[in-house]
Amino acid sequence: MSKTYFTEDHEWIRVEGDTATVGITDYAQEQLGDLVFVDLPENGRALSKGDTAVVVESVKAASDVYSPADGEVTDVNEALTSDPSLVNTAPTGDGWLWKMRLSDQGQLEGLMDEDAYKASIA
Repeated sequence: MSKTYFTEDHEWIRVEGDTATVGITDYAQEQLGDLVFVDLPENGRALSKGDTAVVVESVKAASDVYSPADGEVTDVNEALTSDPSLVNTAPTGDGWLWKMRLSDQGQLEGLMDEDAYKASIA
């Protein structure tokens, strides 16, 4: 069973075992507008919580996407290289950004659940 958490910077992280999938929220993609480029991390890259992992560029601006936890990148969404708009059309589905093996699941405790996140953007 997976559990999804949210950050104040509008990332989501879906955890299954010690693997997590990370992306930006629907709210974040709406604020950015149409994405035209996504700079993905390298497989094997070690990330610390708060590190800039991805840069997304939209017609409005470029924005950093931060790692919500410590871990190692195990996969990136290569489909975004040719079609960054997947983040706009399916931000919590096919528009995911990267997957990582978590090093410290205790870091997830400070993140929001869906209800708390919805309240924070209301």
